[in-house]
Amino acid sequence: MTSMLAHTVRNLPASSAWAVRAFARSLSGSSQLHAAVQPKSKKTLSKSGVKNIVVVEGVRIPFLQSGTSYADLMPHDLARAALQGLLNRTSVPKDVVDYIVYGTVIQEVKTSNVAREAALGAGFSDKTPAHTVTMACISSNQAMTTGIGLIAAGQCDVVVVGGVELMSDVPIRHSRKMRKTMLTLNRAKTLGQKLALISKIRPNYFAPELPAVAEFSTSETMGHSADRLAAAFAVSRLEQDEYALRSHTLAKKAQEGGLLLDVVPFKVPGKDTVTKDNGIRPSSLEQMSKLKPAFIRPYGTVTAANSSFLTDGASAMLLMSEEKALAMGYKPKAYLRDFVYVSQDPKDQLLLGPTYATPKVLEKAGLTMADIDVFEFHEAFAGQILANLKAMDSDWFAQNYMGRKSKVGAPPLEKFNTWGGSLSLGHPFGATGCRLAITAAHRLKKEGGQYGLVAACAAGGQGHAMLVELYPQ
Repeated sequence: MTSMLAHTVRNLPASSAWAVRAFARSLSGSSQLHAAVQPKSKKTLSKSGVKNIVVVEGVRIPFLQSGTSYADLMPHDLARAALQGLLNRTSVPKDVVDYIVYGTVIQEVKTSNVAREAALGAGFSDKTPAHTVTMACISSNQAMTTGIGLIAAGQCDVVVVGGVELMSDVPIRHSRKMRKTMLTLNRAKTLGQKLALISKIRPNYFAPELPAVAEFSTSETMGHSADRLAAAFAVSRLEQDEYALRSHTLAKKAQEGGLLLDVVPFKVPGKDTVTKDNGIRPSSLEQMSKLKPAFIRPYGTVTAANSSFLTDGASAMLLMSEEKALAMGYKPKAYLRDFVYVSQDPKDQLLLGPTYATPKVLEKAGLTMADIDVFEFHEAFAGQILANLKAMDSDWFAQNYMGRKSKVGAPPLEKFNTWGGSLSLGHPFGATGCRLAITAAHRLKKEGGQYGLVAACAAGGQGHAMLVELYPQ
């Protein structure tokens, strides 16, 4: 690996080689998983007249590759399990919860408001309102910030938020012609009318409409966009494979080291209890290099090995006003501070949400990149992550595309996703945001930091960033 890294550094332009060098440092310095606690000397982000909103606890059931142990369940089953895990860990009285918000992307038509169905199944009071939000890969980010808004506005003191996705079983529709015929047939009153409608059915009516992870506005899959983005920022196939290997390697170390504290076991009905994520699979660069491009053939650089995989899973978090948490005897894990949402051109800048959101949230809070101790970014593709890091480190991009005088700077890899990320842990679309936030809180405590930055891209060219501040220990 060392020789390959050296070869890459020699043959990449200076603007591209930094990521590989930092990757080498991060692997050789794996002690980052057990970093010494450093004293904190930074100011708090508390604002006069603004409620402090805290994370009391956050959990998730293990994230599994689709088609495995969760394949026979429904989304509300996974969400219910996450909610029950949160209840078990916090012992919060169910009737104290004022509101529940859940994020999801691919909705099961039988449980369109999955937040409500999961809450009822988990035993929450039927008097507790619940609603479901969708914002692609930042759906549970939206659930979190909706909860923040409810508490900040004084409408609630205790809100449960989370997200869920079940990619093992997604809705597959009849063709529009068949749907129209079936609806008309349902209204037909006489046998003659029904036979006349049936006689119009043609073989092509039976062709199903399969779901696709594609942009409605561009008809381009996210994988194609990732490939084009990697090419635009000169992110090589080797860089992407090395970053993906880094993610899996660090996730494996975190898993074996007992650092993934948010994972709660889930007894799958009729099957064994699931206790850990099953998508973590450190490989080798040699094996990864043998895979063919997944989207743009034969010259693409995005493969199955350097992309996040289809994942089933659910997450849940307990948010409170600080006053309420302390009054109930809880020791919060972290404050949820400033956040922003951004949106860009979904064709050429689909996956650059973190690049646009990061400087905005830092300026909002009066911080710089140097103030951030922990970075937790969503890894949709290795190429997407590396392209964002290069864009963030480019004065030219900042000036020509963002209307900024200078770059915000790239996060140092020794602070970046050091317990793995979506490439290795998995990415249930609607659930990832909560995983990012609670992981940031756990890392801050473990590593002695004060500020964490969570960021993610999403379909539609949208993005999110939020600051997490460690609760005083």
